[in-house]
Amino acid sequence: MVQQHTPMIQQYLKIKAEYQDAFLFFRLGDFYELFFEDAVKASQELEITLTSRDGGTRERIPMCGVPHHSASGYIENLIQKGYKVAICEQTEDPKHAKGVVKREVVQLITPGTVMDGKGISAKENNYIAAIANFSGQTFGVAYTDLSTGENRVTVLDGSEDLLLDELATIGAKEVVACPNEDEDLLRKIKERCQAVISYEESSHTQDEFQPILQKLNTAELQESAQRLLHYLKKTQKRSLDHLQPFAIYENNQHMKIDFYSKRNLEITEPIRGKDKKGTLLWLLDETSTAMGGRLLRQWIDRPLISKNMIEKRLLLVELFIEHYFERLDLQELLKSVYDLERLAGRVAFGNANARDFIQLKKSLMQIPAIRSLIEGMENEETDKLAQALDPCEELTDLLERAVAENPPISVKEGGIIKDDYHTELDQYRDASRNGKSWIAALEKEEREKTGIRSLKVGYNRVFGYYIEVTRANVKLLEEGRYERKQTLTNAERFITPELKEKEALILQADERSIELEYDLFLDLRNQVKEFIPRLQQTAKIISEIDIYQSFATVSETRYYVKPELHFNRELTLENGRHPVVEKVMGSQEYVPNDCMMDEEKEMLLITGPNMSGKSTYMRQIALTAVMAQIGCFVPASKAKLPIFDQIFTRIGAADDLISGQSTFMVEMLEAKNAITHATKNSLILFDEIGRGTSTYDGMALAQAIIEHIHDQIGAKTLFSTHYHELTELDKQLFHLNNVHVSAVEQQGKLVFLHKVKDGPADKSYGIHVAELADLPQSLIQRAEEILGELEQANGKQKPSVSVKAAAKESAVISRSNEQLAFFSEPKESAVDKHEKKVLKEIEDLNLLEMNPLQALNVLFSLQKKLRN
Repeated sequence: MVQQHTPMIQQYLKIKAEYQDAFLFFRLGDFYELFFEDAVKASQELEITLTSRDGGTRERIPMCGVPHHSASGYIENLIQKGYKVAICEQTEDPKHAKGVVKREVVQLITPGTVMDGKGISAKENNYIAAIANFSGQTFGVAYTDLSTGENRVTVLDGSEDLLLDELATIGAKEVVACPNEDEDLLRKIKERCQAVISYEESSHTQDEFQPILQKLNTAELQESAQRLLHYLKKTQKRSLDHLQPFAIYENNQHMKIDFYSKRNLEITEPIRGKDKKGTLLWLLDETSTAMGGRLLRQWIDRPLISKNMIEKRLLLVELFIEHYFERLDLQELLKSVYDLERLAGRVAFGNANARDFIQLKKSLMQIPAIRSLIEGMENEETDKLAQALDPCEELTDLLERAVAENPPISVKEGGIIKDDYHTELDQYRDASRNGKSWIAALEKEEREKTGIRSLKVGYNRVFGYYIEVTRANVKLLEEGRYERKQTLTNAERFITPELKEKEALILQADERSIELEYDLFLDLRNQVKEFIPRLQQTAKIISEIDIYQSFATVSETRYYVKPELHFNRELTLENGRHPVVEKVMGSQEYVPNDCMMDEEKEMLLITGPNMSGKSTYMRQIALTAVMAQIGCFVPASKAKLPIFDQIFTRIGAADDLISGQSTFMVEMLEAKNAITHATKNSLILFDEIGRGTSTYDGMALAQAIIEHIHDQIGAKTLFSTHYHELTELDKQLFHLNNVHVSAVEQQGKLVFLHKVKDGPADKSYGIHVAELADLPQSLIQRAEEILGELEQANGKQKPSVSVKAAAKESAVISRSNEQLAFFSEPKESAVDKHEKKVLKEIEDLNLLEMNPLQALNVLFSLQKKLRN
């Protein structure tokens, strides 16, 4: 006989088959139970005890479980680790069940659909995105924050890299794709974005989606948005009324900064660690509300390229700086404004409690005062902001009348609704609170009516409340009003219509009171739901106001200036500073630097020793441009900037171990990205390009890249290098200028001045930097000896004009007048015919077409010939 699982386990397996990629939390009584592989894995991840149970077969089934009342903490833990959790509840009363109690999955919780808890940060959006792939060259991308209801959609025309950069910018925690999507693309998404991949085939239109899809008029826009909505409907299984209409945006409406450039510049994420300290976001975030913090991150991720929009923001920041006292009052008011966006989301989602309503009421009560403050600034733009603020007086009044000031967290235990809000509820409460006093009053009243002084009102569990009268006094009772309930030896017990009615109230008051309160709360929640669009609009305006006061506070505190933006080629920064480094330095004095570029000076070639501040100088130019184009004042005493359409960087060197790419390959890929996509209106920062390979190759590539950008692209470019030979390029490239970060020797020690000056650096000070790094003194001395010998042997040969010329003129390459040279130019009198032949071979070499391995083999061959 074939053994079968028990009916309950069969039910579990049937439901689990539909949720293979999720932990199934299966409700059994007061516990959520997990079975089979789910139990084994969950016990490890959650560090809970793994047990087993009889499932109807010979082998016992692995099992673990968590209490229902504390399950949320365990679920959050799994979600934070990137798992999905399917919540399976009993959907039938066990008392009425015929066989196994009916159970259904009521919600699938995923990293992209978390609504609250530790897995969701107050000042960060929690986005879930969906993609539609049209032949690998056009992609539809739709994304939403389920907790706030924000919806956006765009179409990207280009390579997969454009899609990967967009998803990384969004910061999507989960990406929904078609089941037959290219696996290689999904792997790249998972690696680049650290996102969970989910699948949804449906992407057709449904009537219920029409209100939020009405602006989408192309298949590319519609398919990704509809795929996302189908997935949310299928997984959440509840109202999504708070989802806002999809806002269409175009990628070219904002300054583009690719994933690697954002990382290099540490705009929102630090290169190392997870703490936001040390990022531009950390510097600028003086917001008082969670909504403002989230919008600030969105602004930083997508700087503007519209001059009018930028100047509008700058004007408002300027107004907030000028109105200092109003700004202080505003900051205090904003501290009392809770997260209206997520409160509205919780209301629509059906998981808002009474404390959420109190937060909502307190927030709305601040709006009139905020509106008054903004109107007081007396400007057309501030007036627009003030008029857009909706205090929702009707909602505030409703919540004030309905909700108790200190309600419990649970919505099913009573204590939520205020007195005088609902007549029936008041009766139940009155019966519950005043039942004994009412009974005493009834007893007194009945004695007076009947004249029976021994009459009493009593209670027992069997018969409930009664009026007890001795047999001798029964004749004094009013006929027809008293109904006999029980006969005793010496007395009769009666009940009156009034007592009968009150008995039902008193005995069932608590139970019915709690039930009625819950019903009233659900009705109240539905009433609040009607205000969601108005709440979301007010939340948007509050968020903007919060950012303006944040920018004003940072700009005033740190002595930033209002930038002047234009469409010509001038870039003027006087006394510019790196905003983040300056803040981190605290009381230490930051050395400011100028940057002057125009149509005659499009490229700066930056030289100077390591640690002197070349990279910092380059980064501060880029961060200043970002700050200006998000509408913030900038760290300088004067700033005139062009509007950049893109920023590209290659700063720092680190192997991409995940994809198996070397430092040099990453360097070349990032260079290629800039060269391929940059325009004349872009900003390019290249830090020591070419150092990841041999000297010849590196220098050749560096020069070729400089020439290509100079001749073919014309973008504003800052290029730092240790190849001092490249400083001669200013004689050939008319838009290139040399600058250097200065350093001096004092008593044999290197002192960094961190000041950028015109012209090339005269030294690299490599050994001095090694000494600063505390390398052994004996090693330093030996290095100086070797350097002296090599310099003497080479006669301190001056660098040649270019790499090509160096190859033709005997391959003499040196880093500076006092830096290592790799080949000596022998004196003619000491060269025999054999050596001349070798030198001729060197002259004929085409170094630019060799890879490092080929160059090494040729070098070895030449060395062998010379030794022979």
